[in-house]
Amino acid sequence: MNFKDLGLQPALWQRCEQLGFSEPTPVQAQAIPVILDGGDVIATAETGTGKTAAFLLPILQRLNETRSKGTTVLVLSPTRELANQTDAACREFAQKRIKCASIIGGAGYKNQLDAIRRGANIIVATPGRLIDFLDQGVINLSQVDTFVLDEADRMLDMGFMPAIRRIVKMLPKKRQTLFFSATMAPDIEKIALSLVTDPEYIEVSRGKAAVTIEQTAYPVAQQSKMPLLLDLLEKQDWKRVLVFTRTKRGADRIAHILEKRSHSSNRIHGDRSQSQREAALRSFKAGKTRVLVATDVAARGIDIDSVSHVINYDIPEAPEDYVHRIGRTGRAGNTGRAITLFTLAEEHTMRAIEKLMGEKVERVLLPDFGGIAMAASPRKPAGKRAFRSFRSRRGR
Repeated sequence: MNFKDLGLQPALWQRCEQLGFSEPTPVQAQAIPVILDGGDVIATAETGTGKTAAFLLPILQRLNETRSKGTTVLVLSPTRELANQTDAACREFAQKRIKCASIIGGAGYKNQLDAIRRGANIIVATPGRLIDFLDQGVINLSQVDTFVLDEADRMLDMGFMPAIRRIVKMLPKKRQTLFFSATMAPDIEKIALSLVTDPEYIEVSRGKAAVTIEQTAYPVAQQSKMPLLLDLLEKQDWKRVLVFTRTKRGADRIAHILEKRSHSSNRIHGDRSQSQREAALRSFKAGKTRVLVATDVAARGIDIDSVSHVINYDIPEAPEDYVHRIGRTGRAGNTGRAITLFTLAEEHTMRAIEKLMGEKVERVLLPDFGGIAMAASPRKPAGKRAFRSFRSRRGR
C-alpha cells in the first residue's frame, strides 16, 4: 500500500514521496480514509509511528478541496515543542495558500498576532496562550470544523481539563473531532467519549514501546545514579543521548555536572525560556550537543530521528510517561536504546510499566554501582560479566 491508495490527492502523495515516505504506517493507513470521510477518531499508536501526518494529510486535502477562508482547523498540543513540530510538519506538507500559525506560550505575541491577522487556516496551539487570545477577542473559533487533540491523554488530564472544556464551548457543536495519543487510560477515554460523536477506534500497539527500541533497566542505589550515568557516557561512544529527570532542579543539576566533566550538554524544562528551549533542541538535533537533559515537557515534544539513547535517570511516576519518554528513540525505523535507572523502592513502578506494555524489561545488575538483587527480577547474572556482555552487544 502507498499514500496514493489512501485517496490522497496527487500533490499530497507526491509530497510524501519527495520527503521519503513511501508507505503509510499502520495508524496512517487506518486513520486517513476515516478522516477524509469526515468521521470522528480516537486513535492510539506507539510513538514515532507518524500520528501527526495521520491527521494532517487528510485535513490538508479537505482544505485544498473546500478552499475555506479563516480558521477552520484547531490542533491543541500539550507542549510548546510539540505544537512547533506540528506547525513545521504542516508547512512541510501544505501548499503555499494554506496558512498555519503556532500559538504557544513563552513566545512573543506580535509574530503570533500577525500570523492570525494574515488569516491562519490551521491554528496549532497550547491551551494557555490560546485562551489568552480568545479572551482578547483576537481569535474566532466559530468556523472551526475540525478539532484535533494531539497527545490526548495528557491534554485531558485533570490539569488541562478546565481549559479544554472552556475551549470546546467556543467550538461549533457540528464538527469533526480527532484524538491521537500513544496511550489512553480508561478514565481519560471516558472524557474523550463525551466530546466525540460515534468515533472510529484505531488502536495500534496501544501502550506498547516500539519494537525498534531495546530496553534495559539497572537497579541501583540512589547515590550511585550519577556515577553510573557518567560511566555510561564516558565508556560508550553514544552520539545523541536524551536523559530524563523528574524535576527541573534535577535537570539543571545533571546538566551542570555533565558540563563540569566536559560532556557537551544542555537542558530543557518549564523554567527555561522558549528561546532557550528552541536553541537547546536545535543544538541537539544538529549534533552540537551530545546530551540533552529534560523533564517530561520534552517527552512528547522531541521528534529527532537520530536520538540513539534515552536514559531515564529518574523513573517516571506514570507508566504511560515511560512509553512517551523512550519513544524519543527508535523512530522512523531506526533502532534505539532505552535505559532506566531505578531504586529498590521504585520496583513497583517498574512492574507497573511492564504491565502496561505487556512485556518484561531486562534487568542488568551492577554491584559496582550499588546493584540491588531483586527477588522477582530476571534473569541476568550479576556482576561485571553481565555489564561487559551488555557492552559487547552494543558494539555490534
